[in-house]
Amino acid sequence: MPGAKKLVAFRAQPDLQTALDNWRRWLISERRTSEHTVVGYCCDIAAFLDFMADHRGTLPDLAILQALSPADFRSWLAARLNEGLSRTSIARAMSALRNLFRFLDRTGLVHNQALAAVKAPKPPKSVPKPLLAEDAVALLRRTLETATEPWIGARDVAVLTLLYGCGLRIDEALSMNQGGAPTGDAMTVTGKGDKQRVVPVLPVVRDAIENYRALCPYSTETEKPLFYGSRGGRLNPGIVQRTMRGLRADLGLPETATPHALRHSFATHLLARGGDLRTIQELLGHASLSTTQRYTDVDAARLIEVYDRSHPRAVSGN
Repeated sequence: MPGAKKLVAFRAQPDLQTALDNWRRWLISERRTSEHTVVGYCCDIAAFLDFMADHRGTLPDLAILQALSPADFRSWLAARLNEGLSRTSIARAMSALRNLFRFLDRTGLVHNQALAAVKAPKPPKSVPKPLLAEDAVALLRRTLETATEPWIGARDVAVLTLLYGCGLRIDEALSMNQGGAPTGDAMTVTGKGDKQRVVPVLPVVRDAIENYRALCPYSTETEKPLFYGSRGGRLNPGIVQRTMRGLRADLGLPETATPHALRHSFATHLLARGGDLRTIQELLGHASLSTTQRYTDVDAARLIEVYDRSHPRAVSGN
């Protein structure tokens, strides 16, 4: 990220300018923060310092940052809101400020807890955008038609069928090894926080994975990746996302048609067909339901029964 340091200039006294340069280098070299995030953070801090320069009537230095009160931060927040900044943008700016002040605190330059007393407006919750059931099925069919090689087409169908047919997160699917390939009516999935859950497996999901494994030119040893990239390494999520971009362009689907949208579709389509909400949330491994209990609290046979009765792929047999 050689150019990131020069992208944003700060209006500040020399002592603060030096600290800001060190913070920026720390983000890049030690935190390995993406260039996009570094630039965004720096723009937010630059705008904050511009406001404080006008608010305080002088260029900010470390002493001014040390002396800032909750009222100063709230004045800045009010100004940003009056400028029409979205709640999402303000939340990011607050994140940048907290990051900077934590750095200054750790390096012994500024010890100011006033920011902790200030709450930013919560960003709006995004509403999941599932695919229509017919679009999800069309997407799976189109995958084979656009593949460069038969085994890659079979792989992509298997991955997308797994996301839609079992409601897995993409990382959960791609972290599976050959030994975890489903062979029965259910499989155990390890999700966020190493929490496990039982997920029913439809025949169409099992068949898609078996077909891919039969065509795949790479090892099927137990500890090897279930899903391979073209060069034999574990399949990268970016490849699946790129495949989805091509598919949605071919089918005229919206930009919200992402791999994660297939997981949303799994839940939405089950609900639409009468699936029990709590059971579906257990199937998804949603954190809000599993803080004190693991997947074993739900009977696996009941999960399979609800799944087979409710999921459109099970009902249609496609």
